[in-house]
Amino acid sequence: MLPETQLITEQEEFTGRTAATERVELRARVSGYLQQVDFAEGRLVQKGQVLFRIDERPFRAEEKRTQAAAAQFEARAKRLRAQEQRVRSLLEKRAMSQEEYEAAQYELTEAEASLEAAQAAHETARLNLDFTTVTAPLTGLIGQRQVDAGNLVVQDQTLLATIVPVEKVNVLFDMDERTVLRLRRMQQAGQAMTTDGNPVRVRIALADSDEFTLDGVLDFQDNQVDPATGTQRMRAVVDNASGLLSPGLFVRLRYPIGEARESLLIPEECLASDQGRPFVFVAVEQDGKEIAEARYIEPGKPIGHRVILQPPFTALTIIPAILHR
Repeated sequence: MLPETQLITEQEEFTGRTAATERVELRARVSGYLQQVDFAEGRLVQKGQVLFRIDERPFRAEEKRTQAAAAQFEARAKRLRAQEQRVRSLLEKRAMSQEEYEAAQYELTEAEASLEAAQAAHETARLNLDFTTVTAPLTGLIGQRQVDAGNLVVQDQTLLATIVPVEKVNVLFDMDERTVLRLRRMQQAGQAMTTDGNPVRVRIALADSDEFTLDGVLDFQDNQVDPATGTQRMRAVVDNASGLLSPGLFVRLRYPIGEARESLLIPEECLASDQGRPFVFVAVEQDGKEIAEARYIEPGKPIGHRVILQPPFTALTIIPAILHR
């Protein structure tokens, strides 16, 4: 059989884990007794969907009290504005002293400040009333509820549940520093794919498959190499419209190194070994006859069930020779 010539992109393989693109922890924003849970655990929830309800009665009472206080201060401020206008008219007619006019102004200023404080208190009470209803901030899968109805929840402390989106999933992996340096040198020479311009696309295989069937796009690389591990954290994002992926899955990932180039491929069964040194048989012409001759090679990385022949074993030395088992 003849070796095949094919455009091959050299790739490095890494292992990694899937992770959520976002992770939202739902926490109570007011303290009170949890009254109702309105979702099914582990199911998809929509943005804006009501998830939890906290007993709103004390917050509604406070909202009404502050509304009444704000109305009271608004009436007082309105009365003092009218009084200030009358005093100003009398002052212009010299029927009122400057000191009396200034006293009316100070009283009005104080009343307007009190009104603003009352309105702010009412706004805070209204917000706290709204916070008794906990809604989903995004569309995604919700986890197990952490609190049952009837329990006391504490403002900004009690964790209620977590939500992760499912449309896209991140794949986190660590690239060793030798590969990092090799890529940087290739980038400087203009021989490597970079994250600038066209994105770097990676292929991903799941734990239950040998095939790299999923596509991902590199969207982040850390700004330093971890001295403890000698690796740099990388991240690719994968479309998950099918819902197959979830955070925490083990994956294998192939990262392209450089651009595609012509390479010679032979089936794995054509390889033989002599004390650990791989070789192939080629048909050569000698004294007018074709004979099988062993030639040592340096095989590259396997591509499926085929092996790349590394230079200097080129097409000139292979073709039209026939590989022989």
